[in-house]
Amino acid sequence: MWTIGKLTVKEMISKRIFLITIIMTLIFLALYGTAIYFAGKEGAEAGDGGQGTEAFLMQQFVASQLLGVGLYFSSFITALLAIMSSVSAISGEVSSHQIDTWLMRPISRSQFVLGKFLGLAFLLIAYAISLFFSIIFLHQGIGAEWMALDIEPFQMIKAVSVFAIQPFVLVAFGVLLSTRMTTLNAGIVAIILYGAAFIGGFIEQFGAVVEKTSLVNIGIVMSLVFPIDSMYRKMTILLFDSADNPLSIAQGGMFTSISTPGNIMVWYAVLYGAAAVVFSIYSFKNRDV
Repeated sequence: MWTIGKLTVKEMISKRIFLITIIMTLIFLALYGTAIYFAGKEGAEAGDGGQGTEAFLMQQFVASQLLGVGLYFSSFITALLAIMSSVSAISGEVSSHQIDTWLMRPISRSQFVLGKFLGLAFLLIAYAISLFFSIIFLHQGIGAEWMALDIEPFQMIKAVSVFAIQPFVLVAFGVLLSTRMTTLNAGIVAIILYGAAFIGGFIEQFGAVVEKTSLVNIGIVMSLVFPIDSMYRKMTILLFDSADNPLSIAQGGMFTSISTPGNIMVWYAVLYGAAAVVFSIYSFKNRDV
């Protein structure tokens, strides 16, 4: 199992898509850092004469929005990388007939699936954590004093822990789809569900603003079907520390959560990913290859 995991990591790193992703990530970080630098510089100059609550709220809103943009896009590219790498984990081996070589060795199908999952999950979680802290450090360091937010280290640790659950769930779900579908079909299903989850999240937040319970319930149901958006929203709550804060909208804007996901949703997402891995093993063990 561990051998499969190590080989999966090496194989993923050697792929061109991973190299392209790393290059594009560095370009994104460079552009984001440049934007943050000039935004902080211009904001500091414009806010020299500003005083009082109104100026403070404006600074908090702009700074948290820019940080939210960086984390939102980071979540997006992490999700795409997780989906594209996991949906071919099993189906790619089957279509290329390399699975025959693996199954001829003294390796059970359970060990093969677990090895694939562990290798991909380790790599994607490490990538997500690195990208998370890169955005935070760029925002807090390059954005000058005007752009910096009051974020404690413990807040960042709690937030990144929830942020890392997203690739965990996506990889587990992608591997599950990969055991029963072709790579193309599995990718389409995963991307549609991912998009639907974020749309459901925005509907839930809008419903909370206009106090429409039906809209909030739609978002909750979508979070139960695919708990990706709820993890992103929970991460922003922990990072901005805006739960039960009447100024949360001013602090986080559209990138925070008014309808707050509870801690039980975090455990649900972890169990969701674990269940997907278990079903992946069961599915592949009963598949005729």
